[in-house]
Amino acid sequence: MDVISMQVLKHLTHSKIATKMSTSSSSSYNVFLAVLLVVITLANAQLSTNFYDYTCPQFIYISNTIVRSAVAQDHRMGASLLRLHFHDCFVQGCDASILLDDTANFKGEKTALPNLNSLRGFEVIDQIKAQVESVCPGVVSCADIVARAAIDGVAALYGPAWLLPFGRRDSITANITAANNDLPSPFLNLTGLITAFAKKGFTAREMVTLSGAHTIGSARCTLFRNRIYNEQNIDSLFAYNLQFNCPRVAGNGDNNLASLDVRSSEYFDNDYYQNLIGQYGLLHSDQELTSSVTTKLQVAAYSTNSELFFIEFCQAMYKMSMMSPLTGSQGQIRKNCRRINPTVGQGSGLEMPSEGSRASY
Repeated sequence: MDVISMQVLKHLTHSKIATKMSTSSSSSYNVFLAVLLVVITLANAQLSTNFYDYTCPQFIYISNTIVRSAVAQDHRMGASLLRLHFHDCFVQGCDASILLDDTANFKGEKTALPNLNSLRGFEVIDQIKAQVESVCPGVVSCADIVARAAIDGVAALYGPAWLLPFGRRDSITANITAANNDLPSPFLNLTGLITAFAKKGFTAREMVTLSGAHTIGSARCTLFRNRIYNEQNIDSLFAYNLQFNCPRVAGNGDNNLASLDVRSSEYFDNDYYQNLIGQYGLLHSDQELTSSVTTKLQVAAYSTNSELFFIEFCQAMYKMSMMSPLTGSQGQIRKNCRRINPTVGQGSGLEMPSEGSRASY
């Protein structure tokens, strides 16, 4: 087992499998931790797990407290925060570009088709940012808040926590074109899914692993209507029951929700993969994971081995959280996650960089 896998075992807190897994001795743990820090340093010299230890030690507690409260009020919020992190990182890296609002002279990513009327959790990020700014002004980036909130959202639903180095900075750009083109569609077939994830540096195995995020959350009728009326690789009774809340004719019940995991949508577990074995996948892209021998074997392995799924999910999430971060003097630390800080001497009328620019600020 590699270093990251061993460290994940140490960080599976607040999960249903934690009691099943043994921990290393203190000395072994220290060795693994030392090696891990070297790995992180080599991966990105300016990201660190202890980045805020002295400048804002309250950050993790604040995030965890606010997220757990939000999930207690609405269990869907855990999935929403995880999805927000995913949609941020897949478009020009983990830089909080997803949080930027449209203005008269700036186009953000919130109105991209994969995000419009479906992304949630912005108010939770705002709450975390406001409280962090009150105790550590100008220190913690919105990008790090989004990344940490995803962990706290999963942990609140009894899932694992993955390693998360901090030190990301916030972009001063957004890219709606990339948001429309790079975020995988729920209508993709297996080849399309593999291709979409490969563009971001993920293997087919990691794609199947990250798809396990659909063990929590919901989807709108418009995203699964065709599947429940026209596809054959779906349990007939499952499809029939969904049709009551998702009429065949478009425009009727389009925004009605169904759980992505019919078994246990309020728990982060491996039931999603058990669903796929029984043809209970809600989205076309979900059930596509069983359409090849290789991916179906992986689905089957996860369906009977939650430990394996949790370990590999943590590895994949760690990798995703390290996608093209802005560090050092790149970007900025936004005061308000929804808008770019004005430069010295400017008021609210900002000249915005062109789409896709990664200029320093």
